Amino acid sequence: MRSSNLAAFQEAFARALLAPQRVAGTDAAIDRLAAQPGFAVYRNTVMKGCIDALQANYPAVARLVGEEWFRAAAAVFAHHALPQHPTLLDYGARYAVFLESFAPAAELPYLADVARLDRLWSEAHVAADAPVLDPAAVAALGEPQMRQARLVPHPTARWRWFEQAPIHAIWSRNRACDGEIGELAWRGEGALLTRPFGEVLHCPLGRAGAAFLDACAGGESIHGAVVVALDVDEHADFSALISQLLAAGAFSALGRRDNGV
Repeated sequence: MRSSNLAAFQEAFARALLAPQRVAGTDAAIDRLAAQPGFAVYRNTVMKGCIDALQANYPAVARLVGEEWFRAAAAVFAHHALPQHPTLLDYGARYAVFLESFAPAAELPYLADVARLDRLWSEAHVAADAPVLDPAAVAALGEPQMRQARLVPHPTARWRWFEQAPIHAIWSRNRACDGEIGELAWRGEGALLTRPFGEVLHCPLGRAGAAFLDACAGGESIHGAVVVALDVDEHADFSALISQLLAAGAFSALGRRDNGV
């Protein structure tokens, strides 16, 4: 079978898996397969595998909405997005985007952002290993060096600022399954996830911290990143912030702004 024919067959096969009642006549080979009683069993097995993978990849979302709601929503998602890779740990990359437009989720406007943190956890979990920057190397820098040196984010580091809700608090309490959310100060809150020594760690992150990390990732010098962060929060305590980021393992090395390291 030529590659073009094989690709067409695979696409038709995937469509048949997603169709509860297949319309006959579009592909004879697929029609014959879909007519067999065992095909329905295979279809159900594939769908269950997709739903199970999503539930494993988005545990905080699943706990927030309950298993029945989650699995019903996951089935809708899976009908439009079968896995593209053999590793199901990567499945559901756009699940947060799906939840944003999923009408039954409208009552929980923060649900998509909770899904984003579940996704960032998975990314941090599988990212490449790298050394963690020694805080002493940063402490030894003088003012002129701060204008040339830049902090290289660790490959496992993931961060995001959420303007509308305390997403890290909501996510972390449901991810850990440690009881009800309880009272929360309803204000914007970011999150930082790292994996410096094999285990994914997480902590809340302010707007200035997220801006600082964005600037570092964009190649700004340490001094330049501080300026960027001060633009969003002039009261930020950068001594405390940099100490927090270094302790979390957010950086892997010092580079130089002028050579693109």
